[in-house]
Amino acid sequence: MGNIKQNFSIKDLESLSGIKAHTIRMWEKRYKVLEPKRTETNIRSYGVNGLQKILNIAFLNENGYKISRISKMNDSEIGELVQKITTSKSNTNRAVKSLKVAMMNFDQALFLKTYDGLLEHNTFREIYNNVFIPLLKEIGFLWQAGTITPAHEQFISTLIKQKLFLNIEKLQFEKPSKTDKVFILFLPEEEIHDIGLFYTNYELLLHGYKVIFLGQSLPMEDLTYLSKLFDQTVFVSYLTVKPENIKDYLNRFTKNICTDDGCEYWLLGRKANEIIEKNISLPARVRAFEDINQLTLNL
Repeated sequence: MGNIKQNFSIKDLESLSGIKAHTIRMWEKRYKVLEPKRTETNIRSYGVNGLQKILNIAFLNENGYKISRISKMNDSEIGELVQKITTSKSNTNRAVKSLKVAMMNFDQALFLKTYDGLLEHNTFREIYNNVFIPLLKEIGFLWQAGTITPAHEQFISTLIKQKLFLNIEKLQFEKPSKTDKVFILFLPEEEIHDIGLFYTNYELLLHGYKVIFLGQSLPMEDLTYLSKLFDQTVFVSYLTVKPENIKDYLNRFTKNICTDDGCEYWLLGRKANEIIEKNISLPARVRAFEDINQLTLNL
């Protein structure tokens, strides 16, 4: 636990739970639901247990339980009730809250129960787009604000990847139905944020294409052989933080890898959106997409 954040401010609790700070203060005073430590200047400080409790309380409150009733339960009873509540099949916001509780509690069982509940009435594609993507975006903001630690992000990201792997494998057993393009998925050197690339793999397989998945942090020169292997090759990268000099990288890519009309390079991710927003001119055969949905419309 040495690298995991141990103390949280009331603003941290507000960010994670969605409950306003003044409401938390009122619940403390009226219902004694939390007992924060205080600094010499009377600033509240909450431990991991306090954070977990307010997340659980927020989840129960979202599911119709009044604070007056919740306050009469002990911590074990609150935790057990959270586990018993099945995820709403129509309220994706509730599912996101449940997965946030799972993340902060490092509760794999709650993640799996929430996912299985969603799967009863949703496809994996719907779950990923309507629940996982909003969750990952929120986690990104929380991480940047210092509210959560890399340990929390890695925990939930790994569980999401596990579901991606399972669904990708199911599609890999099927023979590609489209042969006009072959997609080669990779991340440039030092780029390790690969969830978006895995989901791109899933979507392309779902659309019937042959996909070669090479993964993260790949040197450009390793792609030379593959660029000549097929008649129509589309390289795809999901760029989050690398490369730093995107224009230089793209120019080198088209000069050394995509050298003819039978090759294209498609970009997704945060850096692709920056290219679109700033209207940056791209080399021939390079395209930037706002998201995977826009990309699939061009298949």
